[in-house]
Amino acid sequence: MILPRPFDAERLDPTSVEAKHVQLRESLRAYVGGHGEPGAAIPSERRLSEYYDVARMTVRQAIDALVAEEVLERIVGLGTFVSRSKLDLQMKLTSYTEEMIRRGMVPDARVLSFEQQAATPLVARELQIEIGQPVIRFRRQLLADGEPMSVDENFIPAHRVQGILNDPPPTSLYNVLSEKYGLVMEWGEDTIEATAASPSIARLLNVELSAPLLKIQRHAYVARAMIDYSVSYYRADRYKLWVPLQRPGVRTPRAYSSKRLG
Repeated sequence: MILPRPFDAERLDPTSVEAKHVQLRESLRAYVGGHGEPGAAIPSERRLSEYYDVARMTVRQAIDALVAEEVLERIVGLGTFVSRSKLDLQMKLTSYTEEMIRRGMVPDARVLSFEQQAATPLVARELQIEIGQPVIRFRRQLLADGEPMSVDENFIPAHRVQGILNDPPPTSLYNVLSEKYGLVMEWGEDTIEATAASPSIARLLNVELSAPLLKIQRHAYVARAMIDYSVSYYRADRYKLWVPLQRPGVRTPRAYSSKRLG
């Protein structure tokens, strides 16, 4: 989507003592705030240079500042766009569905795999079970307002969820585990790292090959028993990690939740 034309942002004041790139930055900020929808393209540097009657270096300086503030974002080979707001990964003990509804977004999921298979050496090690032991593999593409947000893959020891494949894939995995099997996740551990999108993940998330992603590996427990091992890939352009910090022994002034599971 392109911003409304003609471009009619506030012009620069030649009598102002404020630097041109600062005036231009604030003019663009005001215009984006009033007219720019998330994902909308802004005019090219050449066009902005002509409109404001300044050097392209001045335009680039102003845009660089707004990119740093995440007001704008550059996509190599395509141009500069109004940034989409990033969702904060607050790692709560809620399902994806519940979290998206809380944010006023419409959650959806496309099931990629819902099957029983033998545990590979990697899955067996992560779930602390024997290689070849039956596990349920549940892989989904998660969406919000129709846009891909993450790809999640869960592995659960099959003996914990006997008969789960007799029903349609669950809309909320953790709700089914709780309501049907009495498995209420009590705690978990996450390993979070940066990674690059592989061809298959890039296609599912609608991002460029090797685009930056957040990879989260999760181990979820009921008491001391590990029930779920999952791997999730989140779009780095739509998520930012939010981590509360607290000094040991000091009571927090606000109620922080822990990990988001499910």
